[in-house]
Amino acid sequence: MTADLLAWLNLGVRWLHLIAGIAWIGSSFYFMWLDARLKADDTTPAGVQGDLWAVHGGGFYHKRKYLSVPPDLPEELHWFKWEAYTTWLSGSALLVLIYYLGAPTYLIDTSKMDLAPWQAIGIGLAFLAGGWILYDGLCRSPLGQRLRLFGAVWFLILTAAAYALSHIFSNRGAFIHLGAIIGTVMVANVFLIIIPNQRKIVAAMLAGQPVDPALGKRGKMRSVHNNYMTLPVLFLMVSNHYPMVIDHPLNWLLVAGIGASGWTIRHYFNRRNAGSGQPMILVNGAVIFLAVMGVALATKPQPAQVAGVVSFSEVQAIVARHCSACHSASPTNPAFAAPPNGVAYDTEADIRRHAPRIYERAVATDSMPLGNETGMTKTERDRLGAWIRAEAK
Repeated sequence: MTADLLAWLNLGVRWLHLIAGIAWIGSSFYFMWLDARLKADDTTPAGVQGDLWAVHGGGFYHKRKYLSVPPDLPEELHWFKWEAYTTWLSGSALLVLIYYLGAPTYLIDTSKMDLAPWQAIGIGLAFLAGGWILYDGLCRSPLGQRLRLFGAVWFLILTAAAYALSHIFSNRGAFIHLGAIIGTVMVANVFLIIIPNQRKIVAAMLAGQPVDPALGKRGKMRSVHNNYMTLPVLFLMVSNHYPMVIDHPLNWLLVAGIGASGWTIRHYFNRRNAGSGQPMILVNGAVIFLAVMGVALATKPQPAQVAGVVSFSEVQAIVARHCSACHSASPTNPAFAAPPNGVAYDTEADIRRHAPRIYERAVATDSMPLGNETGMTKTERDRLGAWIRAEAK
């Protein structure tokens, strides 16, 4: 019953995380597009950056952005913040439910570091806090005014974090934490910089005091940073579905490359919205992705040659020893109430039908068993792979 309740709680929180994330990213993309599309002419009032007319859903809309503050504030003023807060809170709940409560299964890989759960959790939280401290310090330093150099340094910091995490945690745990670092930075920008600065602007206006224009500029800068981090963090959210990336020996480098591709693609669309499409930017993003794929394929570990014929009975024993605790109609692993993704290896027919999946997860990569908690050896992986390759022929 407990496992069933946890599974439903996982589903509910994950769904909330997805809904809130779509709303947050959608508003980020929209306002970046809106800023780029505002136009000014001889009729534009002083203090206004520009206007935009749009049609959607059978109606017309008139948008206007003020450079500082409008002459008057309406009684009802819409704030965009709960999308960000809900995304982070639900994501943090998932991190606790899956990776912290299930640390021995999902977070700890004893072949890398033999950590107690409390140690692994402490390291994870330290990375989250440290990511924000480093990022915020860079923003406040002179480097923060040099956008290209700032972006390069922040990218190198995240790449270093990917390398370190991939040598501490399980691969899944490592890259979920990398995504959580970026997500924490993004929501802290909203909670600690953007919204407080907006409140100061509104308070000064209502009090009839001059408004510091630097407040709006700082908020806008952090908002732009968030926009460029959306695509990399989206990939990291789903990265555990791609073992050929996260379980590759150079996983940290591949993830860095995919992140760079995402930043480049986002830059193309931001430039295009501003009227300067520059297709070569998009081509560069595609080239980076293809380069990542090329590196992954060229450096993919090759299966070892195994002498003799591997019998099915030997394969069945390996699967029973290392896979069936989770992938069974009645899992014995307390983390699962049902076999993950409905995949069970209880019978010979099950094993033969799912042989390509077994090969991908347990032979071509080390993504299964989770955290290698059963201690599956390379010899066992090689012999399992030899049988699957022979069967494929």
